[in-house]
Amino acid sequence: MAYEGFVADGWSAVAEAFAHNIESREDIGAGVAVFHKGECVVDIAGGYFDKEATQPYTRDTLQLVFSTTKGVVATAVAICVERGLLAYEQPVSLYWPEFAAHGKEHVTVAQLLSHQAGLYTVEGDLTYEQVLDWDTMVARLADTPPLFPVGSTHGYHAITFGWLAGELVRRVDGRSIGQFIAEEISGPLGGEIYVGLPQHHEPRVSPVNVGWPRNSNDPPPTPPAVMPNAHLARALTLNGALNVKGGFNRADMHAAQVPGANGIANARSLAAMYSATFTETQSPSGVVRLLNDNTRNKMTVQQTKDGEVDLCLQTQRTFAMGFVTPSEKLAFDAPGSYGHAGAGGSVSFADPGRQMGFSYIMNRMKDSMFTDPRAVRLIEAASRCADADANL
Repeated sequence: MAYEGFVADGWSAVAEAFAHNIESREDIGAGVAVFHKGECVVDIAGGYFDKEATQPYTRDTLQLVFSTTKGVVATAVAICVERGLLAYEQPVSLYWPEFAAHGKEHVTVAQLLSHQAGLYTVEGDLTYEQVLDWDTMVARLADTPPLFPVGSTHGYHAITFGWLAGELVRRVDGRSIGQFIAEEISGPLGGEIYVGLPQHHEPRVSPVNVGWPRNSNDPPPTPPAVMPNAHLARALTLNGALNVKGGFNRADMHAAQVPGANGIANARSLAAMYSATFTETQSPSGVVRLLNDNTRNKMTVQQTKDGEVDLCLQTQRTFAMGFVTPSEKLAFDAPGSYGHAGAGGSVSFADPGRQMGFSYIMNRMKDSMFTDPRAVRLIEAASRCADADANL
């Protein structure tokens, strides 16, 4: 068997797709989970914890999920909106006065969350150690002029999104974004989503890798089809500060709060979170719903223009309040769906039309962030199962 875990009747197609990913060696270690109508119907994991295949990848394994973390942060912001602590249409500077520097006083929360604020990196040089320090990063971002006219276009805030959105939560709630997520999202759902990993969990984190070990007679790896443009290179590396080999596998990175990219979780926790954004969802402690319909409708309003090419990603991508919305070349494309993918292939999202919350995580990094064929295979299988259930 290529996996261990739970698969409800009628959902075996997801397990079969997952087994294909493992047995074909497209995946090294991975997990997938699906919630349907508020109940867990798939929660499986399989393959290997590391590319040397020294131990199994299980449902107890934790995985760094890169930008899939952004959807968790966006959910935290939405909870604050529902509680009246934030409003999407208000200026960021209302809650974070220092942010007004360099002509940013009118940047709205909605613009910030939809990558329209022109802050995909900071002004000036950074060190890796500074990137791990919250106060340094939010101060530098507040003191950075927009890198393009606010609202003129959008450019993916690959790493900076987490500090920008997370500082909003801290300003209005008082808790760090990591503490807020633990106490308001993963805690009630009985899950594990960490932004700022407790040290004792570090041995459970599967290291990300780029593939199976190569033999000496293997052909050299194929270079990426598209090299990052200058905007994306600066956004991904923060002007070179993150050009540290193995930086995202380091314990100090895991322990820090870099919520644009360093969330650590399992598939079940992420799928449960998305389910709970639109329906009552079963948890070990009872039924949980994180957001009401009014808030969900607000947070999923598309903010960027149809057909607009993202300045950093150099592809068409549409954003709502921190969530990616359906568009071309997206692994999840059902009308009304919302979520986020991460570098390497992970993806988590909600499909309220199918009453489905979904998450796929993995340790083998591939080039296709939003269209990874492993994820597409799983999503298509889950969608077929949900549709079949609806037709019963």
